[in-house]
Amino acid sequence: MRVDQQLRLDEQLLLFMDQLEALEEKRHKLKSLIEEGWFSIAKARYSMGNKQVSALQYASEMEPLVYVETSVLEGGTAEFKCERKENKTEELKNTTIEDIGAKETGLRRRINTKQKGVKDKEQETDPQVKTKAELSTPEHRDPLKWFGILVPQNLKQAQSAFKEVITLSAEIAFLQSAILATRKEMQAQMKENQEKTEKTQPEIKKE
Repeated sequence: MRVDQQLRLDEQLLLFMDQLEALEEKRHKLKSLIEEGWFSIAKARYSMGNKQVSALQYASEMEPLVYVETSVLEGGTAEFKCERKENKTEELKNTTIEDIGAKETGLRRRINTKQKGVKDKEQETDPQVKTKAELSTPEHRDPLKWFGILVPQNLKQAQSAFKEVITLSAEIAFLQSAILATRKEMQAQMKENQEKTEKTQPEIKKE
């Protein structure tokens, strides 16, 4: 029984060391990505101008494209998951094209509505116009569009780096929580083994 407990403690110790090593690697990668992102932004400012890449270009209304969901596992470990809200511009464009095709088919079937005034009125009240307006709303735009239509490659590289930083930060937070849970379990098991050892020592002395 004591041998099994010792083996279990050794396994937890090995797991603990592996988790620490993985945490160190992810932290090093996180640091490199942050440096790479800021360096790319610096190069973009150099090519576009300092005032062209700043908070002044931010949209008046912004909606997050990344959400972090947290949950607690059975062992008390906190889990963090990143969910990205994809840009809906392309999806809305495809929907608009399909709506246009359906609308044209419907108009061809109408024989009695050929007056120009009726057609103009239908175009004014066409929901398609609203769909086009929604395409330019801040929540459906790529944040890179805030800085212009043709942005330099450095700015795209910075965006890609910081996207990876968000995902990696969630992984690091989850790994840190797992390390704390493993250490707590190790300490509890070591304390239990120590108490059992202290109880067996008086019995040996009596014999």
